[in-house]
Amino acid sequence: MGFIEATEVCFSKYFNFSGRARRSEYWFFALFTLLTTSFFVYFEGYMGIFPNTDQAVLANIFSLLVIIPSIAVGVRRLHDTNHSGWWYLLIIIPIIGWIFILIWFCKNSDDGDNRFGSNPK
Repeated sequence: MGFIEATEVCFSKYFNFSGRARRSEYWFFALFTLLTTSFFVYFEGYMGIFPNTDQAVLANIFSLLVIIPSIAVGVRRLHDTNHSGWWYLLIIIPIIGWIFILIWFCKNSDDGDNRFGSNPK
């Protein structure tokens, strides 16, 4: 799955928390959000938009728009490693929770079908 295809799939499954997501789908969407947010921060600073604030307003608006699909693809990625989507709440626990989530997001897919659906490969 390529960069553009992964981005399209994540936006087409905006509120879809069921099913499974491949590693490439998750990581390409994460890269898309990082690059787009960075662009908005740079663009806003360069153009002098909202000069009286210390916040990147455009980047914050974009982040609010992609928070639901980001969580959805994260839950689907956990499903791909045969973990419940509720484990995504570990993200609330600093450092230790992040390490577990990162390991599961980097883990290869379960071979064959699991309780969340068929293998997306």
